[in-house]
Amino acid sequence: MNERYSRQILFADIGKAGQEKLLASRVLIVGCGALGASHCEMLSRAGVGKLRIVDRDFVEFTNLQRQTLFKESDAAERLPKAIAAKARIAEINSGIGVESIVTDVNNSNVESLIDGCDLVLDGTDNFQVRYLLNDACVKSGMTWIYGAAVSSYGTTMTVIPGETPCLRCIFEEMPDAGSSPTCDTAGVIMPIIASVTAVQVTEAIKLLVGKRHELHGSLMQIDIWANDWRKIRLAGPQPECPACGGRKFEFLDAEATEFAAVLCGRNAVQVAPPRAVRLDLNELSNKLSALGDVKMNEYLVRFSTDGKEITVFPDGRAIVKGTDDISEARSVYARFIGT
Repeated sequence: MNERYSRQILFADIGKAGQEKLLASRVLIVGCGALGASHCEMLSRAGVGKLRIVDRDFVEFTNLQRQTLFKESDAAERLPKAIAAKARIAEINSGIGVESIVTDVNNSNVESLIDGCDLVLDGTDNFQVRYLLNDACVKSGMTWIYGAAVSSYGTTMTVIPGETPCLRCIFEEMPDAGSSPTCDTAGVIMPIIASVTAVQVTEAIKLLVGKRHELHGSLMQIDIWANDWRKIRLAGPQPECPACGGRKFEFLDAEATEFAAVLCGRNAVQVAPPRAVRLDLNELSNKLSALGDVKMNEYLVRFSTDGKEITVFPDGRAIVKGTDDISEARSVYARFIGT
């Protein structure tokens, strides 16, 4: 341990005891895109002993500009991001235990994903999952670290249930669709990803080594292009907050869920079945081969027809590329995959 982590151990606020705590920790990383890939690399190099990585997507060439774990070969093979991340982490630090889960985080699985972890890092790209994470973490008392980045702007906040405000204390209502910029409309540059994740991972390390009194205690806002860093000081949990005060977990307890979502910057829509399924990819590949160009690996089937590319996963999810219209994507899904 001493040689690999010697420079980190020399840092007085971590030391040998802190390094031992890191090695004994398990962190859930939700989303392995730009933010999540950076979380994975920094935490694995720091010696966090176990990482649970959850992501629904696969690697594309447009990811390589900012998603630091991935290689051109990952994009060429369309590897699921969680799988590619696990392989890369094994090259970075073979002593780290990595659990890679290729799935969409939703209200049926989020609590089981959190279970057994010491904290949660937000690497997602949409508010639906963030509000769901917030509900699950507040309900269970799990600390989570919110983060978001687009264009040259980013923000982050550490949520400790019962001690700090949660996401709904600050933003009670989820932003309306189309009201916020996305990487598709405003782009994104790598330095803001690095800045936001540096703050998130530093907060995570402080928590894991027991230095909670050194957390920044704010909603931190960064515009890396404008050289603007701001910290909005936070009070405690808000009594009127539906989650903290009312213990109403609307996102977690929703009876109906949205089974389709536009993917940021992709001209693509994810469509998921309403019930858990397990597809036979070989059988699906054979069925689709008469209808268009089909490629397959052990993780997914990719099918191209009529200007659309449909990538299907074993859990029945599909990413329909070539449209950002949810109705059209659902129609394509029903036509080729079924209902």
